[in-house]
Amino acid sequence: MEWKRYTSALLGFPIVLLILLIKNKYVVDIAFTIIAALSMHEYLGAVSKKCNPIKWVGYLACINIAFIHIIPSQFLQITVILEIPIILLILFSQIIVTNMKTTFNDLVYTLFGIIYIVFSIVCIALINGMQNGSILVWYAIIAAWGTDIFAYFTGKAIGRHKFSKISPKKSIEGCIGGTIGAVLLILIYTYVANKFWGMEISYYIISIIAILLSLIGQIGDFAASSIKRDVEIKDFSNMIPGHGGMLDRIDSLIFLAPFAYALLMLI
Repeated sequence: MEWKRYTSALLGFPIVLLILLIKNKYVVDIAFTIIAALSMHEYLGAVSKKCNPIKWVGYLACINIAFIHIIPSQFLQITVILEIPIILLILFSQIIVTNMKTTFNDLVYTLFGIIYIVFSIVCIALINGMQNGSILVWYAIIAAWGTDIFAYFTGKAIGRHKFSKISPKKSIEGCIGGTIGAVLLILIYTYVANKFWGMEISYYIISIIAILLSLIGQIGDFAASSIKRDVEIKDFSNMIPGHGGMLDRIDSLIFLAPFAYALLMLI
């Protein structure tokens, strides 16, 4: 399984790099839409053990990502504000139309999936669409995946104290090592961005942001594990050998994405 993990990581990184190097944000938004749809498919399949999720609404919500930069900027805020009420309207309409064959429990699981996946990936798209977004978006990615990589190797090397039964393989040492590694990677990235790409990012501020995003991302990892434990599965799918499904690979990234968007607005 180790070789599958490394091969998938080596193949996955160039794909992500290629997507984000495309300067056309509309094309990138479509790529994010596909990622969201794949993740939504895995999530809906997982929670189907607990409910009958309203799948068509979940998939329809993913399409919103493709239009995030098509909507005129003056209407974007009101559109985002109205998204949840509109989705709730549609979901409750489904309950009414089906004469409660679709239950409130089905609604809750579906709505959670939309907030958890779609709105988080929207935040990544919004970061990418910011001024210097193609540079800034990597802070979120490095915080998430840098933490995962360093936590994995630190845990393998010196992990002795288990963190939580939610994810028994994770150790306190691994979590600390993951954060330290992510901060170091982000500082190196910031040096490159400042020196070669004309950025003027404070190393002090970005260090604080890196620590916060790394810790939030790790909570996101545990959050995904708690969902999987609740529905009694190991991975959301086997799409990516050694890593599970799409949602397994981006669980920490989507969890920290809204916070990354808010914090990166500061710089």
